[in-house]
Amino acid sequence: MPITKTSNYDIFYIDEGDGIPLFLIHGLAGDHRAWLNQITYFKSKYRVIAIDNPGSGDSSPVTKPCSTQELANTMLEVIENLAINEAHIVGRSLGGFIGQEMAKSRPDVVKSLVISASAAKVDNIGARILKNMKEILYWRDNWTEWARHSAHLFFSPKFFNDNPNVVKAVEEIVGEENRSKESYFHLNDTALAHDFRAQLSSIKCPTLIMAGLFDPICSIECAYEMKDNIPNSELAIFENSSHFLLVEEYEKAIKMLDNWFANN
Repeated sequence: MPITKTSNYDIFYIDEGDGIPLFLIHGLAGDHRAWLNQITYFKSKYRVIAIDNPGSGDSSPVTKPCSTQELANTMLEVIENLAINEAHIVGRSLGGFIGQEMAKSRPDVVKSLVISASAAKVDNIGARILKNMKEILYWRDNWTEWARHSAHLFFSPKFFNDNPNVVKAVEEIVGEENRSKESYFHLNDTALAHDFRAQLSSIKCPTLIMAGLFDPICSIECAYEMKDNIPNSELAIFENSSHFLLVEEYEKAIKMLDNWFANN
């Protein structure tokens, strides 16, 4: 089991393929398995690294409050430990928060940045949803019920209705009872506290913003805010998707990423 040690956490990672590195950072719910399709697709062209965030999968738990800057420092330590000088950073949701901090702190390391279903700061509805999710887990003390109460927020209405098997599979992954509840509570607070709005102009690398039109967690308004304030950025709207746009419109997303890495 590949584990690399950082100052605060032991981080589990997948490292496959050769070439320019792609460094994939998942969101608040889940672990490196969120990227299995992307790993399979890109490992013949690139070196693909997907980690379990602190508090997720087989990485160390998060036992005290932490900031997205502290998580970014952890990711930069992982990159250094793996002898990577420069990488395309791809962050989904909370991973996008972390990627913003990485691009600000170490612009020499971030070849390009992809921010998927993320925000500089969640808006009022996103904050309400995150708080509700935290309360559900606290009240019920059960991941299976948390997943059942949360999964509909990850998908557009049409995808949710038309793809019950995919929804079920996602619920089973995010509803695994061995996940650390303490870590989730801390990381949920981390996501709520993240506010990068005043620093968006500090991101100088090419940046691709991918946003689902129906996403209530990281809304389309949040995507426009990033596009308007990150100097060298592009915005791609996924008009049939919600928060899990990488799943809902997989073909469109994978082709867009393929072109993005080739052109940057």
